[in-house]
Amino acid sequence: MPSLLEALERKYGAKGEVNPSIDDMPVAIFVPKRSPRLSVPTLLVLNDCDIDCAGDATVLADKCADVVELDLANNKLTDWEEVFAILEQAPRVRFLNLSFNRLSAQIQAAQALHPRWDSLSNLVLNSTYVGWPSVLGLLKALPALEELHLSLNEYSYVDLSGKEVNEKDRCEECARLRCDQTEPVHQQLKKLHFSGNPVNSWIEVSKLGYAFPNLETLLVNDCHLSTLEPDPCEKCDDSNGNKKSHDAFPRLRFLNLNNTGLATWDEVDRLAKFPALKSLRVQGWPLWERVESTEHERRLLLVARLPHVRTLNGGGAVPPEERDAAERAFIRYYMEKPEADRPDRYWELVGVHGKLDPLVSVDLRPEKRVQITFTCGDTSEVRTVDVYRTVSDLKSRLERLAGFPASKMRLFYVDQELRDTQGPEEMKYPTKQLYSYNIRSGDEIIIDSKLKHSVSANSTA
Repeated sequence: MPSLLEALERKYGAKGEVNPSIDDMPVAIFVPKRSPRLSVPTLLVLNDCDIDCAGDATVLADKCADVVELDLANNKLTDWEEVFAILEQAPRVRFLNLSFNRLSAQIQAAQALHPRWDSLSNLVLNSTYVGWPSVLGLLKALPALEELHLSLNEYSYVDLSGKEVNEKDRCEECARLRCDQTEPVHQQLKKLHFSGNPVNSWIEVSKLGYAFPNLETLLVNDCHLSTLEPDPCEKCDDSNGNKKSHDAFPRLRFLNLNNTGLATWDEVDRLAKFPALKSLRVQGWPLWERVESTEHERRLLLVARLPHVRTLNGGGAVPPEERDAAERAFIRYYMEKPEADRPDRYWELVGVHGKLDPLVSVDLRPEKRVQITFTCGDTSEVRTVDVYRTVSDLKSRLERLAGFPASKMRLFYVDQELRDTQGPEEMKYPTKQLYSYNIRSGDEIIIDSKLKHSVSANSTA
């Protein structure tokens, strides 16, 4: 398998000559030879190149001296010593993507327990299966790190304590790691991607908040969270009983909880207490399958419950008029509920808007059953008819009254208010429903025979 240096030279040339040969051109043009350093872009992408090591340090340092973004996803790197060798030869790198390299081998303390790379601010380690001791070592070696990606790493717990994990430290009841971690680990980190990990306890997620006290963005979408309540199980002794969901996140502004197992309005009320939260994503919850309302109605209920959230499920900021409408709709929604079912937010909004009159309910649907006069020759009969029946179905039900089959029948609708000005309208279309004629009680339908018209026409001929 090639080294980073070999993969780089295959893509950009060993000597950095990116201009085509001009020996055969009739006119000689002087083209200055570019140095190998200048032939490598500052944004270097080498995905799927089977890279497993760094290569010659001196040559690599010359080529990568100006690289600021390095994408090495989907390669064969397994040894952290090789990763560090690459970083040593690319001192200006600010962004490094190592996703889908198998980097589960533990970093030795001597390799990364002191600050070494002051420029690296964004590190992507998705699906690398890097262990928590190695994550801790990296954090200590990257003092300027602001964004860290740890998605899809099969984390079921969080441990940045630096202590050796023993199976006896796991709770037999809930499988959580007994570790009450509240000490800061990294002060600069502001964005953390933790999506797609099988963590199922908010206590574990809270450890990330305590480790990174200046965290502003957190993505825990597609995780197995069933509640945000930091309530320990009966067998755990981790002193979390008096803590709140938001205690670990005093500066969190953006939170993605899409496709989690949150299923009650209590979870939304807990989110409302996050002191700095401004942007929130909460799509794909089981709660939305249980709430019998439209998507627009659910949004109104969410906006009303989250007074400080400005952006909900993407898009622009919630405008003041939408928030006002949402809060009033919220009051009216819970006015119809028993007092015991009204959340605290209801009383807060009543204090702002007062008790509102219920909206007048106007049912614009057509009357389902109407009384129609059916006339066939000299015979008339008043019947109650379902307006959602089709013309074809109505004909079948009128065969006994008419005395001839539906296939030989013609129907004419007479609007009682337009009788003198418009006259009868033939009901020609068999699949058309009666309500589409704006039919009402008191109107008339005339039954006629196609056969009579056929005989009359033959006689005239």
